[in-house]
Amino acid sequence: MTFLQGALADREKWSAVGQCAIEKTMAVVGTKSAMLIMREAYYGTTRFDDFAHRVGITKAATSARLSELVELGLLARRPYQEPGQRSREEYVLTEAGIDFMPVVWALFEWGRQHLPGRHRLRLTHLGCGAEAGVEIRCTEGHLVPPDELGMRLAKSP
Repeated sequence: MTFLQGALADREKWSAVGQCAIEKTMAVVGTKSAMLIMREAYYGTTRFDDFAHRVGITKAATSARLSELVELGLLARRPYQEPGQRSREEYVLTEAGIDFMPVVWALFEWGRQHLPGRHRLRLTHLGCGAEAGVEIRCTEGHLVPPDELGMRLAKSP
């Protein structure tokens, strides 16, 4: 099996440092608190204090992570105002944030399957109640197991 294909197969002629999508993604969401904020946003948390409380981090860390996630486009600020209170901002998932959630759920599934402890939570399909999981499929719809997944350069436009 050759995972790297075409020009990528000769590992001495190229380096992924600074160009790899994994490296770039981890640079911006590679903290525990960022991932947990994304989890909480998916669960419906929108308010600053609720993020800090539910993730268990300081207000300074909450502010930094939320700002980073907004700058990345994973969350958006939306104004709200409680009656008799000053205007504030809440944080909601963007389309990019929703697209990011399979990453969070893949971590959830891996931890549930491979880490010790009681893992009673399950991902489920709301439509039918069956358990759900994260998987890779090709554009033809085939399930792609890890030993059949390759990497190649995209054709230039």
